[in-house]
Amino acid sequence: MNSERLTALERYRSRRTYLLDYVGFPSNMHAEMVVDMIYRAPATEEFTVVSQSGPKWMINLVIKRLMETEQESITDKNRDTVQITGQNYNFTMLDSQDAGDGCTYVLGVEPKIPNKFLFRGKIWVDDKDFAVCRIEAEPAKNPSFWIKKTEIHHSFVKVGDFWLPAENRSVSHVRLDGTATLTIKYGNYEIQEMHALAITEPKPTSN
Repeated sequence: MNSERLTALERYRSRRTYLLDYVGFPSNMHAEMVVDMIYRAPATEEFTVVSQSGPKWMINLVIKRLMETEQESITDKNRDTVQITGQNYNFTMLDSQDAGDGCTYVLGVEPKIPNKFLFRGKIWVDDKDFAVCRIEAEPAKNPSFWIKKTEIHHSFVKVGDFWLPAENRSVSHVRLDGTATLTIKYGNYEIQEMHALAITEPKPTSN
């Protein structure tokens, strides 16, 4: 079903706000950037900076590098290896609960191969569209020697027929006893081109 939605979504635009806060040695710091993003299938993301503030090194070495990594993840070389599929992850059913937001199914996910684009933890799956609506995890591969641990919190929102990011928050604990929190807020979605979805509801398998 994710594959069907990915194939159907041809082009959309949105606005993102990147907020980076560091608390610790030698001082507390804050940087932010607002960008407009246009996505064109299958592997193009164009960013236009609307505004930015804060130390330039935080913007250049963290926020802009993050955008470059995202663009790298959807290239032909990497696109299939970053999807939340059985090809890339082992899944374990942890819980099924009555959730007011429809995020009924809770699954444990473990990457089959450590990869900087993958994660390990839990995902929540919507009971109607069978789309991932929340992620609580940590990176499958530590991005830096200077980072002791990173906690990832992602949430998604349904826009028309598609589930798109609503907010991503990553909290990293660094070896100098500081904490860096990166928050990405997504909004102003506009679906500009799409194909009709041809999704067949999956049938449960028998044991």
